[in-house]
Amino acid sequence: MVSPFLFFADERLSLAELTAACLDGALVPLGEGYMPADAAETKWMRARSVAPLLGDRWAAIRLTAAWVHGGIAQEPAIHHLQRVRAARVRAGCDLRAVFHDVRLPADDIMSVAGVPVSTPARTLVDLARSDAREEIAAARAWAYRDPLLRRDAEVWFERHPRFPHVHRATRLLRAVADAGAVPAEGVGADADD
Repeated sequence: MVSPFLFFADERLSLAELTAACLDGALVPLGEGYMPADAAETKWMRARSVAPLLGDRWAAIRLTAAWVHGGIAQEPAIHHLQRVRAARVRAGCDLRAVFHDVRLPADDIMSVAGVPVSTPARTLVDLARSDAREEIAAARAWAYRDPLLRRDAEVWFERHPRFPHVHRATRLLRAVADAGAVPAEGVGADADD
C-alpha cells in the first residue's frame, strides 16, 4: 500500500533521492522508510514503516511492538520479530532484526495498518519477562503510565501461569502497582526465575 506520508526506497523515489530529501530537512527516517518532517508520527505510520521487515511471516514483538503501540517513544535500534505462521519459515538475514522462530499464538496478534503486531498486553508481558535492562525499564514505565494495560498483562499471566519467567514479570507489575510510582531499577530483574 502506497502512502502519501510514508516513503520506501525504490517505491516512488530512489534511496539517493530519499537521502537527499533527509539532508534538505524534508523527510526524516522512520522504521524502514521515511516520512515528511512535518507529519505527525502515528501508530499506523510506525507499523507500516516496519512492514518491509515483517512481510506476511513475522509479527513485531517486544520493543518493536511497544514502539508501534506508543509504549516507548524511540524506535529500537534492533527490531524483534516472531513467526506468525504454523509452518516454520526461514529467518531473514537482516542486521536490524532478531527473528524468533517460535510461533506467536493468534490470540496474541493484532493487525495495525495491515501489519501483524503483538497485542499491547502480550507486548508488556514479554517486556516484563525479559532480563534485558532496556526492556525491563520500558515495561516498568509503560505499566506505570497505563494501569489498564498493566491489569490486562496480569490477566494474561493468570491464563498462562506456566509461562517462562512469569514470577519475575508479575513481581515487576505488582511492584509498579504497589509503589504507585516507577519502582527502583532492580525490581523485577531477579535472575532466579
